[in-house]
Amino acid sequence: MEKRLPLEGVRVVDFGQQIAGPAVAMILADMGATVIHVDPPQGPQWDHPANAILNRNKKCIRLDLKSEAGLQKAFELIAAADVVLESFRPGKMKDLGVDFAALRAERPELVTLSVPGFASNDELRREWKATEAIVAATSGAFTDMGFNRVLMGLNPSFSPLPLGSSYATTMAASSVVMALLAREKTGRGDTIEVPIAAALMEGLSYNSVVIEGMPERYMTMREHEITHRRENNIEMDLSYEDLQEYLDPFYRTYECADGRYFYAVCPSHRNHARRCLQALGIYEELLAEGLPEVNNLHLPIAEWDGETSIGVYPLPKKWADIISVKMKKVFLTKTSDEWGVIFGEGQIPGAPHRTTQEWVNSEHCNTSGLIVEVNDPEYGLMKQPGPVVWFEEIVDYLLTPKARENVTFEEALATLQAVDSADTLPAPTAPSADKDGWLNDLRILDLTNVIAGPHSTAFLGRFGAEVIKLDPVKPLYDPLIGTLFTFQTNIGKKSALVDITTGEGREAFERLVKSVDLVVINAPDRQMKPLGLDHDSLQAINPGVLFCRLDCLGGPKPGPKTNYIGYDDIIQANSGIMSRFGGVDTPEEHAHLGTLDVNCGFAAGLGMALSLYHKHKTGQTSRARTSLSAVTNLAQIKFAFDYEGRAPFDEASGRDALGNHALSHFYKASDGWIFMDAEDHELIDLAQVEGLSGVEEANDTAEFLRVAFEQDTAESWCEKLRAADIAAAQPLGIEHLRDTYTRTADGAVGIDRGSYAFSTYEDHPSGHRVTLIDHYSIRPEEAAIRALPSTEAYGNSTREVLAGVGYSDEQVDDMIERRIAGTGWGREFLPS
Repeated sequence: MEKRLPLEGVRVVDFGQQIAGPAVAMILADMGATVIHVDPPQGPQWDHPANAILNRNKKCIRLDLKSEAGLQKAFELIAAADVVLESFRPGKMKDLGVDFAALRAERPELVTLSVPGFASNDELRREWKATEAIVAATSGAFTDMGFNRVLMGLNPSFSPLPLGSSYATTMAASSVVMALLAREKTGRGDTIEVPIAAALMEGLSYNSVVIEGMPERYMTMREHEITHRRENNIEMDLSYEDLQEYLDPFYRTYECADGRYFYAVCPSHRNHARRCLQALGIYEELLAEGLPEVNNLHLPIAEWDGETSIGVYPLPKKWADIISVKMKKVFLTKTSDEWGVIFGEGQIPGAPHRTTQEWVNSEHCNTSGLIVEVNDPEYGLMKQPGPVVWFEEIVDYLLTPKARENVTFEEALATLQAVDSADTLPAPTAPSADKDGWLNDLRILDLTNVIAGPHSTAFLGRFGAEVIKLDPVKPLYDPLIGTLFTFQTNIGKKSALVDITTGEGREAFERLVKSVDLVVINAPDRQMKPLGLDHDSLQAINPGVLFCRLDCLGGPKPGPKTNYIGYDDIIQANSGIMSRFGGVDTPEEHAHLGTLDVNCGFAAGLGMALSLYHKHKTGQTSRARTSLSAVTNLAQIKFAFDYEGRAPFDEASGRDALGNHALSHFYKASDGWIFMDAEDHELIDLAQVEGLSGVEEANDTAEFLRVAFEQDTAESWCEKLRAADIAAAQPLGIEHLRDTYTRTADGAVGIDRGSYAFSTYEDHPSGHRVTLIDHYSIRPEEAAIRALPSTEAYGNSTREVLAGVGYSDEQVDDMIERRIAGTGWGREFLPS
């Protein structure tokens, strides 16, 4: 059967500007959609080389929507489209004459997408000029940026990563594909909004969690020090060097023989930590010194058979110090590259710190298709990020994207009209009062662990998918990673424990595979055949079953590091995020837990949605893929490119950076901080603001603004700047947002509550009072978004799941007694 890209035949008109809107259309174009990108007459709002990436595989035109002729041309394009998207302030497109509601009333099959900075129902902020940094500042992304920055007394902090747009891109692209899938059944499209502020909050979901009465065993040395200093009124003034001694030895940076740095990230997993110590040659030495080992880490600490164990995070300070001293000495004996190979080949999570320039030009990225080459009409041969998602069967189609092409309106319209859309949609049904989810009746078998993988299936659960979470009877991770993270990642799933390494367990696994539509795992390629998850094995069990795989360093094709294992932090270190955030000589993990993990989950959700749509259209089964490495390229789309004559890689970096430049920067007002985000062309407007007259003539713009902003309050400055349509905001902390926008869980997601919505679960199965961010970013008008039930304890549904595939009560009891199956990892859901 002829292979094709999954979105061939889909026609898109992209009015998006900045990053998120065009990036959604870029993904759709990468996956085969025909996309016309529309810029205003003066060109893109954001004049940046990254537009060459964002508009690849697209035909680009300029239209003046403020003119009658331009508006009429826009309507002609839309009439030939399946999807129309924009990323302006709420109501802007309607003010220009393009009313999505009216368009869909005339053509119910149309899918429309809006990606505003703040939600259209956010009465306070909807009219603000919502640049990337303003959304981040308002959403808590620059305040209390991780334990390191708190202990160093750096508040607020700044990061140039466009995280909000990165998260919004994958979620919005997913929503479009799922709406297209639902349209195949109902004939109706949908009207969708994905506010970037809400997407950012979901992306930072692990920074939002509050577990009241959380056992002390989960507090790190850094958290203990923060508490001690606050209780004793001690200044937060740790140096970077002093801070290192508060880090777990298996979760920190080490200097190597070449003077460069290596990041080891192997806590919480007994095998990884042991392999690390063995590779360093100090495991036996530590055993001789009495290094204890606890057999069952899921028991309460009071019942442990030792004081600690490798594979526990965090280690107590005594053993952390002993191990760190030895590890520091050994790392100095080899170069960072040598350690990279030792850890990678030894299946130990760790990687050398590198810059983004080194990442983009690395052998691995260029061999594996994580970086591709495009002959851009403006920049020439250009290294660009490869696809965010891909199918194993069609990688060759994805590794040679076409450069953006400027065309006439007539050529753009003819391109859309020439698309083969022979498939006939059913006649549109009337809108249903009882909304269905886009993925109702979809069954998923989830074999994943940690964050990215489990997050992908939790993401699909909100759209109606039923997820069975299958884990081993004996846990591989300690309770911090193995249990604490699941309050987010396993929400709404049925949990079963089965040992699939046994014959009987394998039989149960195969029955489960037969009962589902999709199987998901996060693991390197080398594990697929041994696990029986290669294409032929899976299809032999359940012909037509779909498959999705996430991993760390994987790309569309094999590369030198394809089978290396790792986590979010590994890619942060290797791709330049840490060298930018902390500085090349003092690299530091980006402040937000799961910075890349969460978006890898969203990207996998996108891959699964594409698989479902592709199968519906062609009958073909596919193996969808994404990786943390692919997602880091999206998060760094402003920097992850290279070409001859490129400007230096000199974006804002290090702990002293408080903005991109003098006009895009934090400034101290008389009573607090503000972030102003302006560009050079706005200097004239800025000079008209009361108190800023003369700024356009100042020799030192930054010093002029520093002095001026100290003369008034932050709120007053924000009001004056916004009145002049200059982007400005006071930085807020997540704690403030949570205090302001939390309600008791009410069985609904907070789509109706503006840009921020949290829920507190008084009766959480863990026995703790838990507060989580809502699953509220994707806001369709016609499809339902489900509020999922709280995460259940591991093994809570083992009996139900096994009964569902034909096992009798007696058979299940026998399997549990012989540890083929299990009903829990410990007596307590979250061990004390």
